[in-house]
Amino acid sequence: MSLGAMWTESAQFRSFLGHSGVLRMESRTRTAAGVRFWVLLCFASRLAGLKDDGGGWFRETDFRLEDEGRCNLDVLDASVLSHQQFLDRYAFSRPLVLRGLTDNSKFRRLCSRSSLLREFGSRRVKLSTANTHSYRKVEVPFQEFVDVHLKPQSADALGSDTLYFFGDNNFTEWESLFQQYEAPPYDLPHSSGAYSFGIAGAGTGVPFHWHGPGFSEVIYGRKRWFLYPPESQPHFHPNRTTLSWLTETYPHLPEDEAPLECTIRPGEVLFFPDRWWHATLNLDTSVFISTFLG
Repeated sequence: MSLGAMWTESAQFRSFLGHSGVLRMESRTRTAAGVRFWVLLCFASRLAGLKDDGGGWFRETDFRLEDEGRCNLDVLDASVLSHQQFLDRYAFSRPLVLRGLTDNSKFRRLCSRSSLLREFGSRRVKLSTANTHSYRKVEVPFQEFVDVHLKPQSADALGSDTLYFFGDNNFTEWESLFQQYEAPPYDLPHSSGAYSFGIAGAGTGVPFHWHGPGFSEVIYGRKRWFLYPPESQPHFHPNRTTLSWLTETYPHLPEDEAPLECTIRPGEVLFFPDRWWHATLNLDTSVFISTFLG
């Protein structure tokens, strides 16, 4: 962690100390030494929670996008949302982000860079161009994708020039990995789930499109989502990337045309309803999996 990041965390804890009703420095019931020990203990725990090797997919020196934007979606702990509440409130009407839905720590370990290359490096994967209609597809060994094609994307790149690994997974070849994934426990009536697995560099993403409902979980990295309801088609060029839309169009949108949006992190799951427009942007080199409900 950089000194700047540590200073930010320290500032956050100082702010907490100044405003929390749990711990106030003016309290005379604790010694100064006891307070200092408590603060350092919490600070160390917080830093430990922030440490993450990213599964070997990115280093501190790698390019990444820092702006996570706002989150104007409902964000709920899965323990407070029953399956019936999910059906009544969200399944057919609006997206949401869920935390603590499943424990995919084993799947996460299997998705590390070294593990996937060891298991699947020689397998061929199908890459798609990152535009709305995915015009072109290219097959390469997974090792070649990681070594050659997995890289950050510039804002002026066209979607047709960017090869993206997502979907088009040969389920038979990847079955040993998918069997270890614990899918979200919520489902829709008369539906079954199908997995799409992906890995993508920072700045890449898929521009606005729509399809059936599903869940998307980030395994490593961060993924920023932009969503519109079916009746509100966003303004975008199908061959321009999400990154270019974010830098050129997004800042000038009137408030009533602004999208719903949120950035999800490892262990968080986003649900998108049927036919909702959505675009994605990977802020880091990211590993992710979607469960499409059909």
